[in-house]
Amino acid sequence: MTSGQGSDWNGVRVTVAGLGVSGISAARALTTLGASVTVVDGGDSEAHRERAAALEGIEVRLGDAETLPEGTGLVVTSPGWKPSSPLFAAAAEAGVDVVGDVEIAWRLRGPDAAPWLAITGTNGKTTTTQMLASILRAAGLRTAAVGNIGTPIIDVVLGEETYDVLAVELSSYQLHWAPSLRAHSAAVLNLAPDHLDWHGSMEAYAADKGRIYEGNRVACVYNVDATDKPSTEDLVRGADVEEGCRAIGFTLGAPGPSQLGVVDGILVDRAFVENRQQNAQELAEVADVNPPAPHNIANALAAAALARAYGVPAAAVRDGLRAFTPDAHRIAHVADVDGVAYVDDSKATNTHAAEASLAAYESIVWIAGGLAKGATFDELVAKSAKRLRGVVLIGADRALIGEALARHAPEVPVVDLDRTDTGAMLAAVQEARRLAAAGDTVLLAPACASMDMFANYNKRGDAFAQAVRELGAGT
Repeated sequence: MTSGQGSDWNGVRVTVAGLGVSGISAARALTTLGASVTVVDGGDSEAHRERAAALEGIEVRLGDAETLPEGTGLVVTSPGWKPSSPLFAAAAEAGVDVVGDVEIAWRLRGPDAAPWLAITGTNGKTTTTQMLASILRAAGLRTAAVGNIGTPIIDVVLGEETYDVLAVELSSYQLHWAPSLRAHSAAVLNLAPDHLDWHGSMEAYAADKGRIYEGNRVACVYNVDATDKPSTEDLVRGADVEEGCRAIGFTLGAPGPSQLGVVDGILVDRAFVENRQQNAQELAEVADVNPPAPHNIANALAAAALARAYGVPAAAVRDGLRAFTPDAHRIAHVADVDGVAYVDDSKATNTHAAEASLAAYESIVWIAGGLAKGATFDELVAKSAKRLRGVVLIGADRALIGEALARHAPEVPVVDLDRTDTGAMLAAVQEARRLAAAGDTVLLAPACASMDMFANYNKRGDAFAQAVRELGAGT
């Protein structure tokens, strides 16, 4: 089962773990290529049965996610399945490899396939990938933002449309199961504790992120400003890359040689220019980045570095950033009411993302809380305390944030909102309005997951925006 779309899959018995979007995509693609596919999933709900029925001609086993089907020669897993899953233990005992949908997509690439510019990180992956795609399009290149975003990457690789280059977002889960991936260039935006229940430790999580650099041909893009250990630069140092591949840093400060950075409100390149010891190329203005929050400027620099590694001209970086519109619930300005700005960053579902969001504003009434996922909040609160005018706490694990506030920001007024009904977000926004003064920002940056109160972070952000609209209407 080498790369390319030939007959290598004929007769291969493949077990696909998971009946989600990526599992269905893999099952259909491998069946089309001649593999004998069985899909297994521990669920057996009506929704599961409907999805199974749609896979005509493919065997689906529901209610059993532990038994390895007889004769399996390869297991293809959906990203969220833990390495400790019993199915994978059975595969290891039988000497059967386990890979993910990204690995399969990489193996299925033809000899003239578009190169991959790959992006991972704890936060900012989707925004950076979309920025990169916008820049590539501005350069006149045929591209798509794929991977852990939008269309399953297998569908893109096997689809009829051809591309010059792909902007590929990859999660730590996907990277764990993609041992053969070798990108043209790649970036790790940042590293902070996340998904440790899946990976087992911070070291294992960072190692999976670092897989994105393996075999890079042109550039390994890292965050100069990162202070976490291991840093993204440490991951570059540990990567086995092709000869001639360069380490390219990005920083919110003035860049050194082989770096991109910011000088007097201008994004500049000292990496992909002649005589980089002396010269720099202007790429865009900070004002061209939407929104121009510090962490989003870092995203733009990372996207620009990957685009420049591919040979994109400076003007396309500017034009692509100007054309880019971020997805909803990512530090999105909702409205101004009585001189107070209301900003929705519901996507800030962990402490690292919330810290970046809080750093973008000077005087904040912070709406926070939800499911902590094992996170602690002392460092976040200590770093952000001087910016807080007030805090409104919501959700199941709000007490953890409240305790950190009591330790590190005892002078900041806190409203503990002990309710989870459908009107809770409106109540939170009303309390925030009471705490705020003209010139402040009411910021929804929960630092927690949403599923205790909402179906997902999108629904939480929608509820916040609706509550703000009701404020503006005087209701």
